[in-house]
Amino acid sequence: MPAAPPAGSGRAGRAALTTACAGLLVGLDTGLIAEALGFIGRDFHASARMQEWIVSVLMLGALLGSLGAGVFSRRFGRRMALGTATLLIAVGALLCATAPVIGQILVGRFLIGGAIGICTFTAPLYISELTTGRMRGTMVTTFSMLQSAGILLGYLAGGIFSGGGHWRLMVGLPLVPAAILFAGCAFLPSSPSWLAARGRFEEARVVLRNLRGDAAAADRELAHIRTELDTDRGVGGFALLRARGYFRRSVALGVGLQVMQQLTGINVVMYYAPKILEGAHFGTSAAAWATVLVGAVNALVGVAAIFMVSRWGRRPLLMTSCVIMALALGAAAAIEGLHLEGMGATLSLMASLLVFVAGFGMGAGPLVWTLCSEIQPIEGRDFGVGCSTLANWGMDWAVSNTFLSIVAAVGAGWTFAGFSVLNGVFVLFTLLLVPETRDVPLDEIEAHLESGRPLRQIGR
Repeated sequence: MPAAPPAGSGRAGRAALTTACAGLLVGLDTGLIAEALGFIGRDFHASARMQEWIVSVLMLGALLGSLGAGVFSRRFGRRMALGTATLLIAVGALLCATAPVIGQILVGRFLIGGAIGICTFTAPLYISELTTGRMRGTMVTTFSMLQSAGILLGYLAGGIFSGGGHWRLMVGLPLVPAAILFAGCAFLPSSPSWLAARGRFEEARVVLRNLRGDAAAADRELAHIRTELDTDRGVGGFALLRARGYFRRSVALGVGLQVMQQLTGINVVMYYAPKILEGAHFGTSAAAWATVLVGAVNALVGVAAIFMVSRWGRRPLLMTSCVIMALALGAAAAIEGLHLEGMGATLSLMASLLVFVAGFGMGAGPLVWTLCSEIQPIEGRDFGVGCSTLANWGMDWAVSNTFLSIVAAVGAGWTFAGFSVLNGVFVLFTLLLVPETRDVPLDEIEAHLESGRPLRQIGR
């Protein structure tokens, strides 16, 4: 008969799941703005360029939010950072829903972006510090899956409200889950790694024993944390980057992973799916509901990824994901580039986008966040994860702020072809540089990194 799991594993799981719910808020805005954008553009007579800014100003906020999240999280803790983010989302949603002019929408979305930048920095990091072993990969993947669920919820809300053009209800919807998660933050424990980094070792010990349900295991984990802190005590951020070559390598890998994630083209599809489908001769209402199908596939594959990440491992899943995306976008490029028409071409384009989204959801979506939370040494973890999150939102802004203009200049076919090639490059990137970290303790990954092993070999 298998041994019962430690009593504390349930506490760690509940805390990690609550934290992962931040992903719902991150995804919800993506789905909502995709559906609301056309109605906002109509009511405010916004040009295509202004619509690009309505979408992409959120990424500017997220970029700045992720930039400040490391300092805020390091000083005040992960729980406080998460709670602050939920308040910013509520305020931003209220501003958007009540906007009399387009400028207020831009301000509201900028605030929501700042909050999302904090969430995407804090949640994966916080989860990785609360959990161990297989639970770590599963829960960080759950964060990504809930992003997909949030996108689907946003698309569904858009489909329901699109009949009457009720875009204010769409953009105000995040108020509800933000309030619920804010209340949930009151019940979260402090990160044991953060407590130890602040010199509060006894508090860290108590939290670890509650989370692990095994006093001996908790004490061993705290001893590892203290050892790593003592190695680079007082050295952090840019100082650690200058002083330690292994830290420069881990930061560069994290930044590279996030840049490549955005260059897969996922947010082009997620933000502009209704416009892409309308361009393929879907009606406005049909495009809205077809977009819901895109969100549904994204969410369903996100659920499957929770199970696959602990069975397949990081590297095989990530490479398979990129191959699928490259092939799907290659097919979409052919359909658009050859100007194929008729119902068959329309349905084929839709199928290509669905396969692309499925490919992203099974690997590149969840695993990049998982890996970026695993590969950074404890003393520089806030800085390293902050750099990679900053890269994510900076590249997201660059892609989303130029997509419509690029399509206008070179056509949808060449645009999709470019993203297809980049996914092929990502396969090589993974093969050469990405480690397999499944079931490897964070302190072991750090020890391998410090020993000078190639990046591909710092896991197992």
